Amino acid sequence: MNKQVVEAEGKQVLPYLAQRFQQLYLKPEPEGNPLYRSVVLAGEDAPSQDLSHFVMDERDSCVLLDTPAGSVRAVTLHHRSDFETALNCIAMKTRVTEIPATQGASILDGVISWPKIKAHEEEYRKTADDWDEEFGRFTKDKKNYTEALILLSYGPYSAVKPEAVGYEPEAWNRYSDLIRRYHECTHFVCRRLFPDQIHAIWDELAADAAGILAAFGSYDRAMAEVFLGIEGEHYTKGRLENYVEDKDPEKLNQLAKEVHGILLNIEKLLKENTVSDVFETVILLEEHQKEFLKDTSLAQTA
Repeated sequence: MNKQVVEAEGKQVLPYLAQRFQQLYLKPEPEGNPLYRSVVLAGEDAPSQDLSHFVMDERDSCVLLDTPAGSVRAVTLHHRSDFETALNCIAMKTRVTEIPATQGASILDGVISWPKIKAHEEEYRKTADDWDEEFGRFTKDKKNYTEALILLSYGPYSAVKPEAVGYEPEAWNRYSDLIRRYHECTHFVCRRLFPDQIHAIWDELAADAAGILAAFGSYDRAMAEVFLGIEGEHYTKGRLENYVEDKDPEKLNQLAKEVHGILLNIEKLLKENTVSDVFETVILLEEHQKEFLKDTSLAQTA
C-alpha cells in the first residue's frame, strides 16, 4: 500500500495547519480579511493565533500522502462549518463565500507555503548573501514555493445511506472518509500526470475504484454502481447525472448502460491484475482509459 504519514489528529489538526498556512488565523470577512495580503503574499506572521472561528473536533485528521505526482496533504474536518471556513480562508482568500451543500471536498493545488520559502532562505544564507536575487529566481517556479492540500468534509460518501451498502452508520462514515480521501487523491494524480486524459465521467469511475480499493482492499463494482445510481443497466438516480448537461431520462438510462459496461471492464481488469498499491491501480486504469471508452458515446468527449 502507498506511503502515508499521520501529521496531526483531533483538535490539533487546525492549529498544525495554521502554522503552515497562516491565513487560517484570519477570520473570513465579506470583502476579505484586510490582513490577507501581508500574511499570505508577503509572508508576515498573523498578529494573533486565534482560531476561535473554527469548532474543531477530536475526530479531525491530517495525513500526508506520497503519490506518483508528489506529496499531498489530506485533511478531514468533521464539522461542516469548519470545512466551509477553511475553504473560505484558503481557496476564497479569506472572503466569506457560500459553499454549495453538494461540495464535500476540494483540491487546492498551489497554496503558497512560506515554510518552504523560509526553509530555502535559511539554507541559502549559509553560503550566500544575495537572498533578494535568489528569492526572485526561487519563486519563478511555483513548485518551489507551493503545496497541495485536499480539504475533506465528513459523512456518508456520495450521500449513500449505510443500509444501502450494508454497514452500520459509524462504520460507513469511517469507510466513507477513506473512499473520499483516495478519490480526491486520484484526481490530484490524474490532473498532474495525465492532463490530456481528463474526462468528467471516466475520472469519477477511476477515482471511485481507487477509493473503494483503499477502503476495502479490493474493488466492489456493485458499490461503485450504488454511488452513481446504476442498477444493472438502468439509472436509478445518483451522482451520474452530475456529470452531464442533458438529464433526459432515456439518455441517462443509455449512459447508465454504457457505464455499467465500463465498470464490468474495470472489474475484470482489477481481478486479472493484482496491484496492492492504490496509485499503481490508478495508473493501470489510466492506461486502459481509451480502450474502455472506445465503443461508447463517452469516447467522443475523451
